[in-house]
Amino acid sequence: MNGKWGKLATIGAAAIAALGLAMAHQAAWGQLAFPSGNSSQSAPNPLTDTTVNPGKILLYNLEAQFAKDVDAKGGAAFALWAAPDAVLLGNGAAPVVGRVAIEKAANWLPNNYQLTWTPTDALMGPSGDMGYTWGHYEGHSKDANGNPVVTSGRYMTIWRKEPDGSWKFVMDAGANDAPQAGDCCKLPGH
Repeated sequence: MNGKWGKLATIGAAAIAALGLAMAHQAAWGQLAFPSGNSSQSAPNPLTDTTVNPGKILLYNLEAQFAKDVDAKGGAAFALWAAPDAVLLGNGAAPVVGRVAIEKAANWLPNNYQLTWTPTDALMGPSGDMGYTWGHYEGHSKDANGNPVVTSGRYMTIWRKEPDGSWKFVMDAGANDAPQAGDCCKLPGH
């Protein structure tokens, strides 16, 4: 098409593509399990998010599938998402290096420990084969007396496209939120 109709068709196609991208972004967010203690956080609106792009959508979709697998299968699923050379970094703990070590460390069952997280943002690198996500996480378990224990904090996950085309995390780091007022100095059992 030439002239006005060709330009209109081009603009219409671009608008449809943008809407499709926005809907895919919203679908990715709809798959994520928001931590229960973070009810004030809502999914960003893909129609107003000026940074939405295919790389970000891919990373959100990875996070959604990762979270779904961990919710269903616990630590075993967590370890399956690790690259062979992956590293875990946690509060005050020694680094856990390699998938084999991660498999040994991530030995929880979903009925004993529930880990949920929600990415706040994501960025794909310019080459399209590495990116990162960061956001909020919560862990729910029970102490020896059966009382609920909740840990929460911020995380960052670095993702890499593997030679076989799959995506794995190469680094997962977390830092617990600061203790609430009065929590820092309680003695056990008091």
